[in-house]
Amino acid sequence: MIAVLGECVADAFAEPASSRAGSGGPAGELTLRVHAGGGPANTAVALARLGTPTRFLGRLSGDVFGRLFRDRLASSGVDLSACVEAAEPSTLAVASLDERGQAAYGFHAEGAADWAWTAAELASRDLGGASCLHTGSLALVREPGRDAVEAFAAAAARGATVSIDPNVRPSLAPRVAYDVTRWCAFADILRLSEDDLAFLAPDEPVERVCDLWHAAGAPLVIVTRGGAGALVSLNGERAEVAAPRVTVVDTVGAGDAFTAGLLHRLDRRGLLGGRLDGLDLATAVDAAAFAARVAALTCAVAGANPPWARDLDDRASA
Repeated sequence: MIAVLGECVADAFAEPASSRAGSGGPAGELTLRVHAGGGPANTAVALARLGTPTRFLGRLSGDVFGRLFRDRLASSGVDLSACVEAAEPSTLAVASLDERGQAAYGFHAEGAADWAWTAAELASRDLGGASCLHTGSLALVREPGRDAVEAFAAAAARGATVSIDPNVRPSLAPRVAYDVTRWCAFADILRLSEDDLAFLAPDEPVERVCDLWHAAGAPLVIVTRGGAGALVSLNGERAEVAAPRVTVVDTVGAGDAFTAGLLHRLDRRGLLGGRLDGLDLATAVDAAAFAARVAALTCAVAGANPPWARDLDDRASA
């Protein structure tokens, strides 16, 4: 089993009312199409759809968005038994897509359920014997719960592989909040995008940053580069992985799907549950190549809608 700790976000995609087929709506109206999202929740959904038993640890509001989150996670096969029923509202992100299908977000996140974790709440959460804990994103950097989330992840590292995706959001957290070097003391896997890296270490060569994080304790660092593929760095050994060619509808949730594909493949190889001592570069590249395919299939459809195992051929999903 893989446990995922983090936030759910209601992604509201803005559409001018005049763009709707048959709309006779007045100028100045805006329609919002709301989808359940949030990086950790997207990763949990993708893992479960690939066939990996997955438990989600989230603070889920009782509002209309919280019900949307529960429905999406449960219908994908995610175990919600470790979630908290939260009194606070859900986080809302209003997104717009550019011509490349990439989303820009404006967040409504103050006082939201996702960031209010307490040490007592997390102490009562059951990892269910998980071989891996995946976390990161805003839950690891937003007050008031970030210290409790970090302490929980550090404690989990005593018996499980820890995966972190910084998933930076400059509008909600400053660079100093993303203390990746400190996280490397308990993280075994770092997966981040090239945009994340540019924010976290501007003007630094990617190889130098990878080696810094390896020295701080993280064995496996993967930098995803969209259509250009990914860089895999395992304790200083590096290789490139190509991205499959697809017609891109949008890139929403692609990085989260990549992380899920990576963890799924490593789990199937029996490599999770420790500090990746049995992992070699060829196996890491194989897992990243599978992850790139999962991400590509996510880009080929609208929204964060990762594939099911049946959407991949038997060889790729084994």
